[in-house]
Amino acid sequence: MLRTHTCGELRPTHAKKSVTLCGWVHRRRDHGGLIFIDLRDRYGFTQVVFPPEAKEVFKTAEKIRPEWVLRVTGTVQKRREGAERSENPTGEIEVIASALEILNEAKTPPFEIDQDTQVSEDLRLQYRYLDLRRERMQRNIALRSKVFQVIRRYFTEQGCLEIDTPCLIKGTPEGAREYVVPSRMYPGTFFVLPQSPQQLKQLSMVGGLDRYFQIARCFRDEDQRGDRQPEFLQLDFEMSFCEQQDVQKIIEGSLMAILKECGTKPLKGGKVERYTWKEVMDTYGSDKPDLRYDLPITDISNMVEGCGFKVFEEALKAGGTVRALRVPGGAALARSEIDRWTELAKEMKAKGLAYILFKEDGPQSPLVKFFKDGFIERLQNATGAKTGDALFFGADTYKIVCASLGKIRGEAAKRFNLIDTSVHSLFWVTDFPMFEEQDDGSLTFSHHPFTSPNREQWKYRKEKPLEVHAICYDLVLDGYELGSGSIRIHDPELQSEVFDMLGISRSDAGKRFGHMLRAFEYGAPPHGGFAYGIDRVVMILAGEPNIREVTPFPKDQKAKDLMLGAPAKMPDQQIKELGIKIIER
Repeated sequence: MLRTHTCGELRPTHAKKSVTLCGWVHRRRDHGGLIFIDLRDRYGFTQVVFPPEAKEVFKTAEKIRPEWVLRVTGTVQKRREGAERSENPTGEIEVIASALEILNEAKTPPFEIDQDTQVSEDLRLQYRYLDLRRERMQRNIALRSKVFQVIRRYFTEQGCLEIDTPCLIKGTPEGAREYVVPSRMYPGTFFVLPQSPQQLKQLSMVGGLDRYFQIARCFRDEDQRGDRQPEFLQLDFEMSFCEQQDVQKIIEGSLMAILKECGTKPLKGGKVERYTWKEVMDTYGSDKPDLRYDLPITDISNMVEGCGFKVFEEALKAGGTVRALRVPGGAALARSEIDRWTELAKEMKAKGLAYILFKEDGPQSPLVKFFKDGFIERLQNATGAKTGDALFFGADTYKIVCASLGKIRGEAAKRFNLIDTSVHSLFWVTDFPMFEEQDDGSLTFSHHPFTSPNREQWKYRKEKPLEVHAICYDLVLDGYELGSGSIRIHDPELQSEVFDMLGISRSDAGKRFGHMLRAFEYGAPPHGGFAYGIDRVVMILAGEPNIREVTPFPKDQKAKDLMLGAPAKMPDQQIKELGIKIIER
């Protein structure tokens, strides 16, 4: 070994011992004939002193600069009284150097490593290997590793087998674009990179493996957001002979173990709550609301008939809904802020954003002149709005009203500092619709096509397809959907019926999912499972704004790897071997 100790290990109990340390020069200070450096590795910092008496060592130390890699041998001594640094675990000692070896010199870094200063993300990602040396990143990556350890220990204790599944598979319809991999050996054919191991983990249950888990790498060729990456890790879990509550109990236990060992905040209310999809959509306008703050949405549809405002009345006549969001303190909003919120509502397909500001001198709004006498007072009674508050309204289809007011709810919470950041909010959402209607009127699945429907409601699927619920469940933490799960279809005839509802013909289903349908004919057990994004969990625990901050080597917001320069063009010969023709766009 090149070293006897790490840079975060030494304490006063090591005084008078000879030690050898290796690491990077974090800082260098020259104090009147004495040279001090803070030597850094991922375990911490140790102050090293180079006295002028050791002439050769001192002469070498005069040359060293930040980020040079050193090997230092010396004697540990306690720091003099008053020179201790209590914020540093090694702050009570220093090493008096007797030997110094420069293992590697370094160019001046493109940004400061020793300080958590603002650096452009593109620059950080281009030099990610330097960014990883920074204390913030090392803390996040260590947290990520600890979460992995907790997951593996917990699921092993639950009797699960860790089973790895392949990354070259057949295309699967799971709602996102797939990365396609051409086969050189079989021209004109393709593998895809898995969006998830969904089908393979179900086939593991058919194989009698009973309980499976995997920290699975998944790939989705989709537009990027702060909490997404084109490739990511998820905890994947499946079990046989179970019902919904059995899966939930195990998954819930894993999150509680992670929060206990890796988190620093308690759960709001001390427990994991449960809501139906309809409850959270009605009350919060989202199927993944942040419940660390209140701000419920009020359905005022039964009040608007004859109110005098045609937009409200016509929305109701068209089969839509009218709802209101009370924002405490919202009367203080400037017109520019309301205009910005209006644009956000329009992004959710709303036609606009009606509002009332309850000022000291009375309600202010372009709507006031339309309302009949007594309507505003009834609104206040229904919503609890008082002087100093604001009401924002949505009048449209249920889907648009929920999306727009849910968006405004989140903006209001940030604007008025309503989020209780001292706690976590963790809850289940159940009873999702089995299907969603697309713009062209056709049906698509809400989760994935292997989700089992509510069997009683399934009888009426042709008459009322949008009223069929799926036996599925999402887990939400602090306003982020961690993941989804469901009880799966294990009956080949029921699976075929679902494909029929989705407009997938029996012959097409056989081509795309024949392996699943065949497997179900050989005694598939009832089974269910769940998956959640590990990087998203770590992001929340670390208090970071996006998962790039907790991913060792992430892609940027345009799905590019700035460090490696990927994606990159391939040699013409390789393209030719694959039988690919590049079409410029």
